[in-house]
Amino acid sequence: MAREPDRHALDGLGILRAVVQAGSFVGAGEALGLTQPAVSRAVARLEARIGVRVFRRTARSISLTDEGRRFYESVEPHLRAIEEATLVARDSSAKVSGHLRVNVGPSIGQFVLTPRLQPFLAQHPGLSIELAVRDRMGDLVREGFDVAVRFGYPEPSALKARLLMRTRVITCASPEYLARHGEPRRPSDIAKHQCVLMRDPSTGSHFAWEFVRGEKVIPVNAPGQLMVNDIGPMLAACLAGQGIAQVLELYTREFLADGRLVQVLPEWADETYPLYVYHHSAQLMSAKVRAFLDFVVALTRE
Repeated sequence: MAREPDRHALDGLGILRAVVQAGSFVGAGEALGLTQPAVSRAVARLEARIGVRVFRRTARSISLTDEGRRFYESVEPHLRAIEEATLVARDSSAKVSGHLRVNVGPSIGQFVLTPRLQPFLAQHPGLSIELAVRDRMGDLVREGFDVAVRFGYPEPSALKARLLMRTRVITCASPEYLARHGEPRRPSDIAKHQCVLMRDPSTGSHFAWEFVRGEKVIPVNAPGQLMVNDIGPMLAACLAGQGIAQVLELYTREFLADGRLVQVLPEWADETYPLYVYHHSAQLMSAKVRAFLDFVVALTRE
């Protein structure tokens, strides 16, 4: 049976978090064992205390207001810290445990994390990890992610961004393709070749191609019949002789080492691309997040 809130036991911030996670007052009430009116009253009291409207309500849905989102992003790490402190109090050994949700960019899970996770999980048997691939990072707080690992330059955010590594952008093709079509000798030669293009999710077109040597940058028009949105199909097409590709060196080392791919225009490969890990407040970090951060830092130093 649903019960009315105990004003000493129930915290308006905890109810706020439950509403955000459930996406509705009804769902939050079910999770907390409260009536929907009780949840609504608790949220109204919280809004009155802080002096801003936290939720935008319609007949069918609720969503955080801009002020509510900023407030929630500020308090949510503290709620996580309280949960962590409770676990530590119950277990003096403070083992890394629980469920860790990690937001990753396309192919990072496949090429960077998943092949190397087994020793980390074996070290922490009480921990489970969910890797969720997203074209864009989105809202970590609203979607319930603990950490994100993504290539690209960070945008302004309340999240903490830590640079893990930089990898070069290289241009490569299969030996078979180069035997048929010849090897480009200068960046402008790319216009005469077939290229395997990568879709830019922010524009819907393909990422622009550039060749960098020191301070000199040459943009080129890369023609191609095939555009993909993930590194797996790009590498498969390149290996099959479809054309020339620009790809992060991190993903090509194995193929370059065994000769299945050949780097072209290597003297024009000074462009680098950064890999960042994102997390909430460093001062209020849970044990599982701290352990995962230590893991990815050590991993990328390899």
